[in-house]
Amino acid sequence: MGEIWSNILLYFENNLDAYLTMLQRHTSLSLRVLAIAICIGMPMGILCILFRKQQKWIVGFFQVLRIIPSLAVLVLSIRLLGIGMGPAITALAFLAIPPILMNTVAGLEEVPFFMLETAKGMGMTELQVWIKVRLPLAFPLILAGVKTATVEIVASATIAALIGAGGLGQIIFQGLSVRRTELLLIGGISVAVLSLTAVLLLDLLDCFLQRYKRGVST
Repeated sequence: MGEIWSNILLYFENNLDAYLTMLQRHTSLSLRVLAIAICIGMPMGILCILFRKQQKWIVGFFQVLRIIPSLAVLVLSIRLLGIGMGPAITALAFLAIPPILMNTVAGLEEVPFFMLETAKGMGMTELQVWIKVRLPLAFPLILAGVKTATVEIVASATIAALIGAGGLGQIIFQGLSVRRTELLLIGGISVAVLSLTAVLLLDLLDCFLQRYKRGVST
């Protein structure tokens, strides 16, 4: 264990700039994918509520995507789009949309009907009901879907290194190829810490918004 620790310190001494570049690329890729997944998943979830007849088809399609292994989606993207950042973003977005979409649908469906009727009885328009009642009440479940998607994105972005997207996966695959345990630990722990940090930031955002709502209501 002492030797592994020494090798880890030596790696950072000699490759700190390269490591930071891979970390930045991994973070940038994950943020882009998450933004795309939110911009597609949430509106699709709202459409599922507005158009009930199409809901089962939309949700069913994305549920199928969710059970497809990450590696399979990435391999397919190579055949269709080639290699690089663009195909990686596309493939990872397909994996990240389902939890956001399904949690958006679940959150909106759990809003009590009497609250919607009360809001309308107070004279709110349909748009105001959505903005002031439906979405705020559904937000905790939607955020839970975003957290799930974030963890999946950060983890799957590791595999995206195979198609030239870069990131922390480079360290892991290098460690596998040369059988160096310290590289596997550096890459694996870095991905885990990045995932936990992202979830923590989302938790802080949730706490801030809840505190803000309580402050406004009082």
